[in-house]
Formats: sequence, C-alpha cells, structure tokens
Amino acid sequence: MRYPPQILEEIRARLPISAVVGKRVRLKKAGREWKGLSPFNAEKTPSFYVNDQKQFYHCFSSGKHGDIFTFLQETEGLSFPEAVERLAAEAGVVLPKMTREDRAEEVKRNTLYDVMEMATEFFRASLQGRFGPKARDYLASRSLSHETQERFRIGYAPPERYALRDHLAEKGVPIEMMEEAGLLYSGEDVKIPYDRFRDRIMFPICDLRGRVIAFGGRAMGAEVSAKYLNSPDTPLFNKGRLLYNFHLARKPAHDTGTVILAEGYVDVISLSVAGFPNAVAPLGTALTEEQLTLLWRMADEPVLCFDGDKAGRRAAYRALDLALPNLSAGKSLRFALLPEGQDPDDLARSGGSAAIERVLASARPMIDILWAREVEAGPLDTPERRAALEHRLRESLALIRDETLKRYYREEVESRLSTQNPAPRPVSFQRRGGGSRRDRWGTAPTTPNARLSVSPLLARSALFTGGTTETPREAMILCAFLAHPEMLHNHAETLAELEFEGRSAQDLRRFLIDDAAHGEPADPDVMRTRLERSGLAAVAERLTSLVRPGDRWMLDPHADFLRLEDALRQAITLHRRARTLHSELRAAERALAEDDNEANLAWLREVQNQLSSVEGAEADLDNGVVHRDH
Repeated sequence: MRYPPQILEEIRARLPISAVVGKRVRLKKAGREWKGLSPFNAEKTPSFYVNDQKQFYHCFSSGKHGDIFTFLQETEGLSFPEAVERLAAEAGVVLPKMTREDRAEEVKRNTLYDVMEMATEFFRASLQGRFGPKARDYLASRSLSHETQERFRIGYAPPERYALRDHLAEKGVPIEMMEEAGLLYSGEDVKIPYDRFRDRIMFPICDLRGRVIAFGGRAMGAEVSAKYLNSPDTPLFNKGRLLYNFHLARKPAHDTGTVILAEGYVDVISLSVAGFPNAVAPLGTALTEEQLTLLWRMADEPVLCFDGDKAGRRAAYRALDLALPNLSAGKSLRFALLPEGQDPDDLARSGGSAAIERVLASARPMIDILWAREVEAGPLDTPERRAALEHRLRESLALIRDETLKRYYREEVESRLSTQNPAPRPVSFQRRGGGSRRDRWGTAPTTPNARLSVSPLLARSALFTGGTTETPREAMILCAFLAHPEMLHNHAETLAELEFEGRSAQDLRRFLIDDAAHGEPADPDVMRTRLERSGLAAVAERLTSLVRPGDRWMLDPHADFLRLEDALRQAITLHRRARTLHSELRAAERALAEDDNEANLAWLREVQNQLSSVEGAEADLDNGVVHRDH
C-alpha cells in the first residue's frame, strides 16, 4: 500500500538518521554532522556523511544518498514497505489503516496468496502420488534428494487437463480466481478453462517474504516445445522484477558479501546443495535492470555464472550491455564462464563444491568480457579493422555514466590497445606530429578531410565529443546553483542524482553537494571565496562562459525565483531524459545488430523518435521558447 507523506515524515522526525545509520556504521561527530567510513565501498578515509537536521546521508565515494528508508533498502536489501514497517515499529508510529479500496485489494491479494499456497501443496502431493514416479526418477538423476525437494518445495503437475482446477474447485476456489493467479488457460477461444501446467516438475517462485507467487514448470515430455514454462504476470508476480530464490539467498549473500547468478532453477538448487546458498536466477527472461538492482542490493560485485557455449556468451554480453550504463564506483559484475558443455548442475554433480569454487575464483571482471567480445568480433589484421575495434570499444564506454569510472575504463582500454599488435608494423611507425594515444578519446580530427559535418546540437553533445567537454545545459544548471545557493540547499538531493559528462562539471557538482552538506546557505560572495580556496574558481568561470546568452538571466542574483525554478526544472528534466535515451539507443542498436527482427527495429525507431523530440525541445529552449506545465 502507499503510505501518506505525513506518516513518513513522522517516522523520520522520531528517528534521527544518525541513530539508524549508527547501527551499521561507526559515526563520529563532525561539526553539525556525523561522518564515517562508507558502508558501500571499502575505504580508509571517511567519505560518508550524515545530517540529522536534513535527515539524509551522502556517500561521496559511491555517490549514494537518501534517507532512513533508502538506507535500509541499500544496506539490507529490504523493499520500501518492509523498511517502512520496520522503522515505524522502532519509532512507535502506528501505520494508517487501509481505505475500503485498499482493504478490498489486500483481501484479494491475500486470497491469491492462499490459492498459490494450495496449488503448491497440490503439486507436492502429486509428486509423491501415483502420477509422480517419472518425476521422482528425474529428480533423483539430478541428485536432488527428498530433503532438497522439501526445502525448495518442488512438486509435480499431473498430465491430466483439469487436475488442479478440479482440486481447487473442491476447496471453494472460484475459476476466476484461478485464472487471475495464472494457474489456468482461459480466453475467448477457450470454452472451458484448463490447467496451464501439465506433466511438469514444478518449482515455486517466492516473493521477498517467502510467499509463493508463481511457478516455473519443467516439461517431462521430450516432444513438448517449451521445455520451461513460467506463470504469466499476475497481480502478485512480474517476472522481470524478482529473482528465483531471492528470499533464501538474501542472508547468505549478506553474510558472504557475494551473490551468484545462475541461468536456471536446477542450477540454483544444485549450487545451494553444493554449499553455495547465495545463488539466484532470472525468471525465464534475460536479466533486467530491476533484477540487476536487486543483485547489487545483495552484493557489490555479483558473479554471473553462464554456460561456456555460444548461448552462454551471448547471455554474458547482454548482461554487460545492461550493466554498463548503471555502473558506479564499487558496483560492478564478474563473469564466471563454465567449461563448454557443462552448466552449474553438471559441474556440481561431477566435481562437487571444489570444482564450483575453482570456476567462481576465476571469474573475470567486466573489462575482460568487454574486451573479449570486441576482439572476437573479427580479425584485426588491417588498420581499418583495428580502427573498427577502437570505435566499438569507444561506443561501449560512452554508455558508462559515472565520469570517474569511465576514465579508468578508458585508461585500461588505451593500455590494451597500445599492446595489441595483430599485424607487423615498420619499426619506425609513429603517430605523426608526436601526438599521444590519448588523442583517440579527444575531439574529432581537425584536418579538412577528416572533419565530420554535424549539426550544432550534436557537435556540443558530450556523447559526440567523448565526454571531454561540458554542454551549455550542464553549465547552466551548475552555474545557476552557484549563483543561488539557497536553491542548492533546497535541491541538494536532486543535484546529487544528476549525471554529468565533463570532468569539470563533476568536480563542481561535488563542491556544491559538499557545500550543501556542511552548513547553512552561503551568499554568492562567500561562495566565490570557497571556490577560490578549493581551486575551482577557473572551472566556474569557464562553465559560466558556456552558458547561452538566453540563459544568462539565471545568473542574476535578483532573478525571479519562480521563473528560475521553472527553468531549472525544465533543464534538469531534459538532461535526465536525454541521457536515458542515449543509453537506450545504444542498447537498441546492439539488439538490432544481434537479432535483425521487426521488434528490435521498432524499438530502435521509437527511441530515435523520442530522442528527436527531446532534441527538438532543447532547440526550442535555445531559441527562447519556454514550455510550461498547465
């Protein structure tokens, strides 16, 4: 349910954030604030600050920030409702009673939980009954003992068309409820609804609290086209937002500091039996952004365990593209590629926990997977092919939003390119003019024959320039906050959430956030003094020169406050939207290159259209056209 803002404020008021954070982080008083070592990154110098007055924390090493609710979500993997319930109990705040509509919806959901529980018990009983010998033999062949079957509540769906439907009907469950729970096939072309799962080994899928919300069914018949069948999306279940075994793996992952992502249900169970209970799996789809977020709540560097065949490598590459835009300092992935022809279950049964441990210990970092993918794309025996390799790598690195992290990736790629020597070269081969290899990542060549013809809008895009310059929009946002510190202190969290391409913009943003976290708003003169002391005065002056003439009114200390708020809101909205769309555009282009189908082509065109709309809005603002919400 949704909680009224006043209830959340009351919980915050009763629980100082230092008290909540202090249970996990050793804090020391620092002026009006508290500071300590980051709970998100290993560090020796404290960069984690807590402000009781403003009721938020900010971690400069990881960029994470939030309030007491987000702290529990980030450090313990709780959902938002779970965090609210726990903190309300600690604060002695009684959560509001549900409205009639809320109560009706809750009753409906609870009834669905009951239906799923009854279905689970029916499948478990069927596994041990007269229909179960074949399924029991299969589980025994996979070394899944009766104890393991009980722990994971594995069952069997009989081959009869109406077995589950009739069983639940005898217990008073309406057909409509079974349909809503995703247990029956129904529709206009189905006269009599029938069981969705038949002749399948059943793996219950649970929510964060361990309640069964869906099933995955493994077919027993070789002739069945769909080897695995999952429940459809229901009011309880969305396959892209949860991980199989999350509820059991959360604590072991927290205790060990790592989590393993396998590809299938049996792989997860086999890993758990072999001594790796911190294993999870997607739910019949490629890894999603929501699932990646769940993994990072469990551990900073999840290990993705894929088969060593072509399909496994493709899955690893898809996960790589998904993760690149979402990387941050201390948050990454490692990839464990199994021997070809083996999955985690095969490895567990053939070599036991020692074999699995060896594979996990040899997990490769993301940079290795990125490099391997691009190098394996084709031969590198000509300058053109090596240039294509460099171009592909640069496109991938452009997806990384964190500027510092992107810089380290670039340096690593530069180092590898410098040692890449696939074809003989003359001993005296050198770059003309003595330029450094870092020119690869700078601006486009300035010779007439090499210059590209681009629009002014694209020419100033950080994605086009490789992230070495700031855009006028970035400069306007940052300089507006410099000129109006009182707004900065009202919107510090918003500023902390923004991603900037340019190094100078990143440095100035850190200065502004640090200023917001360390005292009352300063007037512009005091702000200029602080800038000079921090060595950023020249940076601020250069960014000020980038602000378009039509936006310079925002830097006037006496600018109209409401107009200023409106202009900043529009600029921030455009900034966020453009970055998201550029990342999605790269993903859509890669998807189309990998699978040239109508769906991927439609996705690409849709993203291009949306990006054109954003760029059109940007051009309107450049020309002085202001859009207001009514």
